[in-house]
Amino acid sequence: MLAPFRALRPDPAVTGGLADLTSPPYDVLDDGTVADLEAASAWNVVHLILPRPDPDAGHDRFAAAAARLRSWRDTGALRPDPVPALYVYEEAAPNGHVQRGLVGALQLSPAEDGIVLPHEDTMAGPVADRLALYTAVGADLEPILLVTDGGGAASRAVAEADAAPPLVDVVLPDGLRHRLWALTDPDLLAAVADDLHPRTALIADGHHRYATYLQRQARHHAAGDGPGPWDYGLCLLVDSGRHGPDVHAIHRVVPGVPAATLVERAAGRARVRPLDLPSGSGPTEVLQALAGARAGGPAFVLVDGGTGARFLLSDLDPDLVAATLPGDRSAAWRSLDVTVLHHVVVPHLWSLRDDEHAVAFEHDADSAVRRAATTGGTAVL
Repeated sequence: MLAPFRALRPDPAVTGGLADLTSPPYDVLDDGTVADLEAASAWNVVHLILPRPDPDAGHDRFAAAAARLRSWRDTGALRPDPVPALYVYEEAAPNGHVQRGLVGALQLSPAEDGIVLPHEDTMAGPVADRLALYTAVGADLEPILLVTDGGGAASRAVAEADAAPPLVDVVLPDGLRHRLWALTDPDLLAAVADDLHPRTALIADGHHRYATYLQRQARHHAAGDGPGPWDYGLCLLVDSGRHGPDVHAIHRVVPGVPAATLVERAAGRARVRPLDLPSGSGPTEVLQALAGARAGGPAFVLVDGGTGARFLLSDLDPDLVAATLPGDRSAAWRSLDVTVLHHVVVPHLWSLRDDEHAVAFEHDADSAVRRAATTGGTAVL
């Protein structure tokens, strides 16, 4: 179920244009980018999603975010829309790719119900962090991204939204154009609800946020609070066949552990060899070589942050893979690089704890290599 809700949206008469108010997701921001966003506007959402400690809030950064959100509402910087709506949100990239979907309040269900399906495990640290923040502010600040098979009334409503003028139409400095429409017609909302009711959805991004939603719900139910807003979480639902996401790899970094150590630990249970590329080859060439190796099964490139040495890890011991991957999961899931990395390579090949302290995430190869260099570790592409 995707329920309408009354969104809080900036009032441009108070905050100015949206270009200075937006932020990438919290988990892709480095300290320099956070500082730039904070300086761009006192109302940039980064002040909420990655709050800093505030002496006036007892140096509690989550209390500071809650106080700031209350202030923004009290001063009219954020105003609730007059009636509940589902929102059609579009993101159009300069390369022509368009992602468009429905923003709404998703009725929560655990993975075992088979309605909202995860494909990644989560780590305790990020979930605890988001849970503390969302509990303090009493709001969902960033949606998760779900994909589903479309073709019904919901997909038609999304496709036809631009017949009306958008509530928002802005091009940000990165070249992405963002547009937003509100769907409020009761008959249309009922048709969308009927269409979505029997469908399942896959979490494309936001596993930790969804786990946060479920933990928050469990806390309220354990406290005897009964049904309430904690039974829902903010999401963007897209039709994978019509306006689906442009999917890219998310790379890993093992801080403080040089590539030579990881190569040594993998000896005898995987094939690891130096990646021989022409002088001057960069991440593009490295990823091309990795794509070729991937045809034989899960494969990874290790880049040493200190020396820049590159190694190709592939051909894992099939007995080890069979013994360590959950047997009740599909063959497709068991063949994913991300599955093999986190269930086999990190805990068993490298003997590392699979948590946020031992394994970090970066959304592009350059950033992963830079982070490996600054932490004396290894980028895992």
